[in-house]
Amino acid sequence: MALALALEQRQLKETAEQFFRDKAPVRALRRLRDERDAHGFSHDLWREMAALGWAGIVIPEEYGGADFGYLGLGLILEASGRTLAATPLLSTALLGVSALLLAGTPAQRQELLPAIAEGRLLTALALEEGPRHAPYGIATRATATPDGFRLDGEKTFVLDGHVADYLIVVARTAGTPGEAAGLTLFLVPGEVAGLTRTRTFMVDSRNAARLTFSGVAVPRDAILGPVGGGGAILEQILDRGRSGLAAEMLGSATEAFERTIAYLKERQQFGVAIGSFQALKHRAAEMFAELELARSVVLDALSAIDAQRNDVPQAASLAKARAGETFDLVSSEGIQMHGGIGMTDEHEIGFYLKRARVAQQTFGDAAFHRDRYAALEGF
Repeated sequence: MALALALEQRQLKETAEQFFRDKAPVRALRRLRDERDAHGFSHDLWREMAALGWAGIVIPEEYGGADFGYLGLGLILEASGRTLAATPLLSTALLGVSALLLAGTPAQRQELLPAIAEGRLLTALALEEGPRHAPYGIATRATATPDGFRLDGEKTFVLDGHVADYLIVVARTAGTPGEAAGLTLFLVPGEVAGLTRTRTFMVDSRNAARLTFSGVAVPRDAILGPVGGGGAILEQILDRGRSGLAAEMLGSATEAFERTIAYLKERQQFGVAIGSFQALKHRAAEMFAELELARSVVLDALSAIDAQRNDVPQAASLAKARAGETFDLVSSEGIQMHGGIGMTDEHEIGFYLKRARVAQQTFGDAAFHRDRYAALEGF
């Protein structure tokens, strides 16, 4: 794996970083939070991103996409992480598109992928049902009917679930919670009889929702992949999501680190910059080293997806665990080194701490992925 970006990739990264600095700084997230915005993101911003080709960056050209690969999307996510931009990149451009590419029928792809690429359609993955990440802990039941299936159950922490045009719902057509077998994925319209969507206001000011399915009728052509065989597809979707989220977390951690270093250089005590204190130098050096390690594994995970390597699951778990721990370290140290001002809502460094706590739990925390990595390696 090459640890250096190609010219096109560097240009994309620079363009994305400038775009988010200009169009979606942290104060934009603060405004969405303070105004209790009904959607939780800017539709105008999303349309601009779609016009740049970012909504469809991993979508094949035949469906109107850029076909630039998951590493390209990861670079955009990393840039968005620097400003904590609230966008549908993760829920739609990554998770939704991945689900359709991995399991969608030709008709489903033809109908939905061009609309996603144009920024006209949003998706959300309705998976979690408990307080912690448990991909197979699905109790939501899909019962066969003469015309298709009936969905009954609840979902929590559905990213962008309250604004999605289509939900990718993981339900159980057989077996019991905890089993990988018996899971099926369904494409469900966001506005359908029997579905209740409740917006959840998260500590990191990002979008999530609680969904309740009560006798939701879905036709057979709404199935993604084989009936009862959705477990393997789900893991592939999640590994792409984990790698992309790790890239976003890397961007956030890098920005928090750079802001902290700048503060150490300007804040003075006893007539000198506090960055000259040896103890703070050592802590800053540790953060830098951890960031470089995280950058390497995130780049490897995204490259593994594009290369269709056999170790994508291991690479994704390694990247998610490392990025989560690094972001946790850097955001915590950032608060500590900023001192009292870092604890105030007026200072933006606190937004990074809050985002770190939520992102670390999304799609599995470091403990989950260390255990998964060991199991994948046969331990």
